[in-house]
Amino acid sequence: MSEFDFNKFENSVSNSLIRHKSILDIITKLEESNSKTNRAIIKSVTNCGCIEISGKKQNPPKDIAFNELSNYMNNHIMGNLCDNCKEKIEEELGNHLFYIEAICNCLNINLEDVFKKENDKLQTLGIYNLL
Repeated sequence: MSEFDFNKFENSVSNSLIRHKSILDIITKLEESNSKTNRAIIKSVTNCGCIEISGKKQNPPKDIAFNELSNYMNNHIMGNLCDNCKEKIEEELGNHLFYIEAICNCLNINLEDVFKKENDKLQTLGIYNLL
């Protein structure tokens, strides 16, 4: 896999922001893109049916170590996305990333640095990162 060029993405987003340049507009568009992503996932269940979601209480054994917990947890998804649903969800995630980068641009935050810092934190803290 080739290395992603964050600077190129940053510049593309910056050059594309014309009507929605205000941080207020970008925040609302980010929320809208989040809703569209969620809706695309839900439609994969309710409209297409390529996946099912069975949300049930997860009951891992009580006597396991914390680092073993992920072996007993599940994502509640049964089946696989069809090509059409996968394409739609990828499109919506791409739009969401666009608005995340747009917020970074407005606030002079480098998205690549955000990714690197988060990765460093994950590498350092591992599974204890989200406690």
